[in-house]
Amino acid sequence: MPYIKGMKLLRGYLADFVSLLFPQLCSACNASLVANEHILCSDCRYNLPYTNFHTQPDNIVAQQFYGKISVEAAYALYFFNKGGNVQNLMHHFKYRGMHQIGNLLGNIAGRQLKENLIFNSVDYIIPVPLHKKRLKERGYNQSACFADGLAEKLNATVELDNLIRVVATTTQTHKSRFARFENMQEVFTVDKPQRLEGKHVLLVDDIVTTGSTLEACSIELLKVPGLKLSIATIAYAV
Repeated sequence: MPYIKGMKLLRGYLADFVSLLFPQLCSACNASLVANEHILCSDCRYNLPYTNFHTQPDNIVAQQFYGKISVEAAYALYFFNKGGNVQNLMHHFKYRGMHQIGNLLGNIAGRQLKENLIFNSVDYIIPVPLHKKRLKERGYNQSACFADGLAEKLNATVELDNLIRVVATTTQTHKSRFARFENMQEVFTVDKPQRLEGKHVLLVDDIVTTGSTLEACSIELLKVPGLKLSIATIAYAV
């Protein structure tokens, strides 16, 4: 028993020494993480710009789809401001291989959405798909990582390889709203529509700006008989 306690103490000292040489940093603000902090420091975990859209049915994300597609509910976890901490966090998530960020943010969002009766009735969670070429380059679909975290809290099933991106589109970053919409025409298809008949589907993406990608996915999904659709994203670009 003294030996075991001694080894635990030694491992603790070694971990502290390693953290001094190679400090783990918050993926949002770059502050050093302390004991029991993971990915996000405590300050960012509680003080990032939460939208609280789960308590606002008529929120900005929902309004983007009015008159275009039928959506049960829409949501984003954070506000995204250029140069802000959420942008830093998303950069680590999408471009630095930190796919575990998606699971964490999905868990955080899932805890909020469990408070909303509409989101509690979700059967399937479907991430906006990447084209197979882009998926090979990145190694993971960031929206799928977010979906996995959501599924843990909402007791829903992540449905992969049903909504398929059949066209590799060019980047949306510098396009106008109309150009974004044009860029997404006939890009997606539903491979096994019978699985989704009469189900409540939660379509998820990382960031919503004009909503063109989500709209294009939704148009295909809503062709399925009896399907009800909701939308959730990590961030809404202000």
